[in-house]
Amino acid sequence: MPTTRRTREGYENSPMEGPADDGEIGVAEFQGILQEKMELLDMDESFANRYLNVGFSGGEKKQNEVLQAAILEPEIAVLDEIDSGLDIDRLQDVSDGINALRDEEGAGILQITHYQRILDYVEPDHVHVMLNGQIAKSGGADLAQQLEDEGYGWVREEVYEAA
Repeated sequence: MPTTRRTREGYENSPMEGPADDGEIGVAEFQGILQEKMELLDMDESFANRYLNVGFSGGEKKQNEVLQAAILEPEIAVLDEIDSGLDIDRLQDVSDGINALRDEEGAGILQITHYQRILDYVEPDHVHVMLNGQIAKSGGADLAQQLEDEGYGWVREEVYEAA
């Protein structure tokens, strides 16, 4: 697992408790963390000089969400429709950030999406299809491609035939 603040500091009893609280961090320390994470995500330095999400495009807001996750260093990042409304260039930027968060920071990613296209850039380990609030089908990346090619109708048919 990559070394992060979380693994360097360690947890006393469980990840839910977090590291021992040393109090607030100073501005200089935060600026250093912000710079490190922005470099990791290959983000333009001008983001750091802007108010949070003020005047950001939709894609910049999504990219900023990945930056916030990188700063927080979660065990698992839940990304709900992070690909919604992104043009192809910003989709690639956001995807690169998600991959860095997963591969270099060691975070687990729970990515919720309705579309295959982000999965062309962020390959899933597991794909689950939800139907009526329950997991109706599970598989690998090939399941996402099958859904893209055939739609969801066949999953509904399987579930209703089995019931």
